Amino acid sequence: MTAATTTTARNARGVQTEGRSPEELRELVSHWGAELELAPAEVIVEWAAATFGERFCVTSSMGDAALAHLVSKVVPGVDVLFLDTGYHFIETVGTRDAVEATMNLNLISITPVQSVAEQDAAYGKDLYKTDPDLCCKLRKVQPLAERLENYDAWATGLRRAETHNRVIAPVIGWDAKKGKVKVSPLARWSDEQMESYIAENGVLVNPLVYDGYPSIGCAPCTRRVAPGEDPRSGRWAGTNKTECGIHS
Repeated sequence: MTAATTTTARNARGVQTEGRSPEELRELVSHWGAELELAPAEVIVEWAAATFGERFCVTSSMGDAALAHLVSKVVPGVDVLFLDTGYHFIETVGTRDAVEATMNLNLISITPVQSVAEQDAAYGKDLYKTDPDLCCKLRKVQPLAERLENYDAWATGLRRAETHNRVIAPVIGWDAKKGKVKVSPLARWSDEQMESYIAENGVLVNPLVYDGYPSIGCAPCTRRVAPGEDPRSGRWAGTNKTECGIHS
């Protein structure tokens, strides 16, 4: 993208205020997915901001703030969605609060319809033990899907290096379940690239990352990972579950 395009991206908030049809969105993915496959992360974000304007947002689980930091540099004031499940580590909530206080973005915390106590009353105590898929659906998948109705495209921090299940994550993809364009600017980044970006830019990182938690979800369903283990092996350990359902 040219300097002029970059300026357009920075000024794009508010340009695209009406949602596009699924057909229009799929057409954008069909054309630009291949076009941007090898583009730098910043250029991918510039395209998304210029294309979708206020109907573009970022999602973050607050394992680190690399994606939020990168996008907010290109699109100051961008909406950043955080799923406040009611089960987070205090360190995760603290990272969210620090990101909101120090970055030029609009942090939006999304909460489920039911509190943890209300969910326990309706489905039995500790649903994450008896039916983790349903728990994730109620506390993550459905609340995010409902909030994404306000957007045409959302940026995720998915990286192909994280797990075998994410190797095929496209830079610009179509999420058929949500009917949204899924933008993954960091998809091609290696672990080394991520570490370099964090170090060079002083990016906020959840302190649990340095305490044996390379992948951080809800506290009851996340354990420390031993050296040499798969980084996501601490998520839903002892089960066949590997994703919460947002990216599947």
